[in-house]
Amino acid sequence: MPATPPGRAGGAARSRPTANDVAKVAGVSRSAVSFAFNSPEKLSVSTRDRILAAAQELSYVPNTLARMLKAGQTQSLGVLLPQNLARVMENPYYARFLTGVGQVCDEQGYTMLLTPPLRDSMLKAIPYAAVDGFIVCGLEHDRGEVAELKRHGIPFVLVDSSPHEDVSSVDVDDEGGAFDVMRHVLDLGHRRIAVLSLDPGPEVAERGYRGPLARRMAGIGNALDAVGLGMEDISLVEVPVTRMDGFRATKRIMAQDPPTAIVAMSDILAFGALDALHDLNLSVPGDITITGYDDLPESSWMRPRLTTVRQAITTKGRTAADLLFSAIRDEDQHPHQLLGTHLIVRDSTARIEDPPR
Repeated sequence: MPATPPGRAGGAARSRPTANDVAKVAGVSRSAVSFAFNSPEKLSVSTRDRILAAAQELSYVPNTLARMLKAGQTQSLGVLLPQNLARVMENPYYARFLTGVGQVCDEQGYTMLLTPPLRDSMLKAIPYAAVDGFIVCGLEHDRGEVAELKRHGIPFVLVDSSPHEDVSSVDVDDEGGAFDVMRHVLDLGHRRIAVLSLDPGPEVAERGYRGPLARRMAGIGNALDAVGLGMEDISLVEVPVTRMDGFRATKRIMAQDPPTAIVAMSDILAFGALDALHDLNLSVPGDITITGYDDLPESSWMRPRLTTVRQAITTKGRTAADLLFSAIRDEDQHPHQLLGTHLIVRDSTARIEDPPR
């Protein structure tokens, strides 16, 4: 009866074969097995073939991750997300952003690992991701994530976050973008305005707005101030960034004291608002003006086409990934990148005195 190969004892639970098992079957050293998979030029063709045949017989597969970790590299770039994966994948913004990150990963021969919060904590997720560096998204309030990444010596770049002087970051001109879109609505004569804002979370009462939302609110406030108004003169509704939440919030707004304009701080919220207005048989912009923020592809082909603020989402992802690869290689870089915004005026806005269509 032929001998049972190592790790294949009949009837026993099968353990994963190791390089030592391959070495025994092939009659070579453990280092020779390593050479066969990592540096085959160091072996004769016959020795290499004998080792590979033994590996195939045992169904041995090298532990690539373990080898990379031992070498201090995983060839993987992590994206630390502020929300769970289901919520993130609902938002087309992240599809555009991750496209930019993925383009750079493809160029560099890296994989991309999406890392959502662990038990609602971005901080707790950090030690469990085997990556060479992190793009950290939406860190509006640092709860120790920056210190933890520094403690582990992991290169990282912040995106859409509160600023840290000694940390690389990529942001857009959120304040300027919000100013432009609110000033556009005000210039059209609107004064009864509702703002659909991103939900800032439970800490806003204690800490106030932070990160991109704080900058957008500052832009809105500056636009109002320029015409002698204040935040108290508009209706502010804070909702999670989903199309359904935009729909529900708009239904509530229109059932109370209907505004003549809705300024949404996300295209996704604006899409939901348009759904609600269509459901109410209201004409846009004849009965009510509406704007968004992001300029997602759907904004330009939905009806009416959405007036919105364009931010270069894919470029933001590419820029963040480029910065991170520079940090991984310890190269000189420009650590703080601010990308511009641009108001795109389409069909969803009109002057207040225009008659209903």
